[in-house]
Amino acid sequence: MEVRWVQHPLGLASFDGGRRGAETGGPVTEQTRRLVLGGATAGVVSRCRDFTRLALDDWQWQGQPEAVEDVLLLVSEVVTNACLHAGGPRELVLRHSPGQLRVEVSDDSSEHPQRRPPGNRALPGGHGLIVLERLAKDWGSVPSGDGRPGKTVWLEIAARDRMTDGPLP
Repeated sequence: MEVRWVQHPLGLASFDGGRRGAETGGPVTEQTRRLVLGGATAGVVSRCRDFTRLALDDWQWQGQPEAVEDVLLLVSEVVTNACLHAGGPRELVLRHSPGQLRVEVSDDSSEHPQRRPPGNRALPGGHGLIVLERLAKDWGSVPSGDGRPGKTVWLEIAARDRMTDGPLP
């Protein structure tokens, strides 16, 4: 698998050539885009949305405007949570495979996301995890595996079949 690191207008990013099927050189089974953010908070949500939109365009999600908007909303939510509760995201990783998109946001806080107790729904804040639960196929968080403090919050979204606009099996 070839990985290229480039100075992207939105930050340092990597683009891999895709993981190929079981040692056969078969079709690409996963492509990954990685945006290194280094704990920044200023302008980071819009940078992550722009980066995600470009990746979705590369993966030909243009004909699925509702799905694209759902993904961008979910990216905004998890990146905003990293900014508000964890000092800012360390990196954003997008993994696209047949039938699925996985979004990962890493930060330096070891505290895992928790829903706030129900309050006044008219007040801003506290609704991000509810949105995540409603739009994502699955989500969770895992401790950083690289020996550093922190965690990765991940979510998965079913990719839609471009021919039928239905979920892939």
